Amino acid sequence: MSIDNSEGDIIRLLPDSVANQIAAGEVIQRPASVIKELVENSVDAGATTIEIIVKDAGKTLIQVVDDGTGMSSTDARMAFERHATSKIRCADDLFSLHTMGFRGEALPSIAAVSELEVISRRQCDELGSKLIIRASHVDSQEQTTAAKGTSIKVKNLFYNFVARRRFLKKDSIELGHIISEFERLALVNTNVAFKFSSNGALLHALSRGGLKERIRALYGKTISDNLIPVQTETSLVSIDGFVSIPAGARQRGHRQFLFVNGRNMRHPYFHKAILSCYENLIAKDAQPHYFINFRVAPDRLDVNIHPQKHEIKFEDEQSIWQILTASVREALGRHNVTSTIEFNNAGAPDIPPLVEGSTPPNLDSLNPVDSYNPFKLQSDDRLPEKKIDFGDYVDWNKNKTYNSLHSSGVSQREKNRAVNGWENFYKSLQNNKGNDEIVENNVPDTLPLATDTGDEQSTSTKLTQYRGKYIVTETRDGLYFIDQHRAHVNILFNSMLGQIQQGEVASQALMFSDALELDAQERVMLDSSIELIEKIGFRIATDDKGSVVLSGVPATLGSQNPAEVLRKVLNDLSETGNDVEDETLKQLLLTMARSAALRAGQQLSVAEMDYIVSSLFRLPSPAYTPDGLKVIFKLTDERLLSFFQ
Repeated sequence: MSIDNSEGDIIRLLPDSVANQIAAGEVIQRPASVIKELVENSVDAGATTIEIIVKDAGKTLIQVVDDGTGMSSTDARMAFERHATSKIRCADDLFSLHTMGFRGEALPSIAAVSELEVISRRQCDELGSKLIIRASHVDSQEQTTAAKGTSIKVKNLFYNFVARRRFLKKDSIELGHIISEFERLALVNTNVAFKFSSNGALLHALSRGGLKERIRALYGKTISDNLIPVQTETSLVSIDGFVSIPAGARQRGHRQFLFVNGRNMRHPYFHKAILSCYENLIAKDAQPHYFINFRVAPDRLDVNIHPQKHEIKFEDEQSIWQILTASVREALGRHNVTSTIEFNNAGAPDIPPLVEGSTPPNLDSLNPVDSYNPFKLQSDDRLPEKKIDFGDYVDWNKNKTYNSLHSSGVSQREKNRAVNGWENFYKSLQNNKGNDEIVENNVPDTLPLATDTGDEQSTSTKLTQYRGKYIVTETRDGLYFIDQHRAHVNILFNSMLGQIQQGEVASQALMFSDALELDAQERVMLDSSIELIEKIGFRIATDDKGSVVLSGVPATLGSQNPAEVLRKVLNDLSETGNDVEDETLKQLLLTMARSAALRAGQQLSVAEMDYIVSSLFRLPSPAYTPDGLKVIFKLTDERLLSFFQ
């Protein structure tokens, strides 16, 4: 391949403005990226207080104000030149870094795609410097009165980068990314006080303190109280932080953070190491919380492998893996094995000291009787024979059956059939008193039997459960293997969707309102999505203290924890947006169906299996879940016979 250069040279240097826009494409992906870069610069400047202000999820305004060392007028101007930095002088400095930013790309990249205003003053200066930059072009620079430190306003982000602005998500989603980035910055810089406001509302006001206090301030008491400390000191690495107890693991909304030398990082290898410590301790679909900080010699790290410095390479990864695994397992073992006594708790027994010369209490009454044998049943201690009133037992189960079916959305005919089953059972008791075998074989199940629809796909009464996961049923042309969890997801999803389409969403009022402990991101999503949340059956209120209270839940949730299901819904909304659209609504219903559906390993009676199978085949698309997962595997007679030929 050759290049025709008969008309002259074709390779030329790019203008700085274009080069900065290219760099912005790597470094500044969304408003949250701007906050990350500006806050890290403030931390490097020695700030002890940082305030972050955003408007319209950062699209209109991002302002970061700090009380750091500030900049001279010359430094303020030079900071926005590409590859201008105060952090390094030579290539060797890249391997002995103690600061956050060092490549000199962030500030010029931000200036290339926004309208920017900088006000900064050093402690030794009487006046500060005010600099206005628009699309990499310096409009003006002048002296002005200012407080010590630096204030940077980023206005109209991506106003001249239309393609990037078009790909920004809805405000609720972008604000969720900003809150996530803020939390990472706040967790790693616990010696800095933070204030964070959005559209005039204060979301966080964090004072300086330890990591545990910062976690509690960000995520609430529930997560904080379920954490146990991890601490290890070696010549290779120092590890400290917190991991959650197994009972604190969550299916969604888990908080997982890794830090190294005061820097956030993503490290799948170390993440896998931590998860390996929870094997057989938590459910397979659950994840623990963890907040782990590593301290390693800077020359044994490479932080310069990612434009945003999220990924970091360790020289001794395998050794650190072993140290990390041993440290987390030791912490979990100490928690599970060692019990502690809190002597400072209120209500502890008051044991008076024995005063010298005083008479001790008379203990003669505590002397054991030689003839007493605790393992020998005394004649007067025999238990009376208990008479069982089967009528009360049947009435109780009949009511329990009707109530459970009322919340499951089955037809009135099926409810009556299940209740009549208990009445027939009672009659069999009266007619066969003393015949335990007949009684045992006629106990009805809590779910109704399927009715014979006459359809070719109507199931046979020959049903069995395989490995607690699959329902196997015989048909005219072979065997069906049905995933019970996916089948139930399909049934619940279609039931809830039908209720919403008919405007008959069944919401069950709670006898006692449940106060929700939501973090800032969850609260923002709830406030912006309240219409959609209530449309799917949740009832939300606010008490006198401004706390969020759950007063009603979708009837289809059954025994599931409604607060955890609501968190899953809010987590989905943070990824998909909060518009009341069909696809968004279906995604939320699918989340709820997955939460309430039968689990793999749950043993089912024949009646329950029959109800699942018959309900499944009444659906318009029984073979696949709403998200396209296979529900049914059909083993035909021809295929079965081929195995024996």
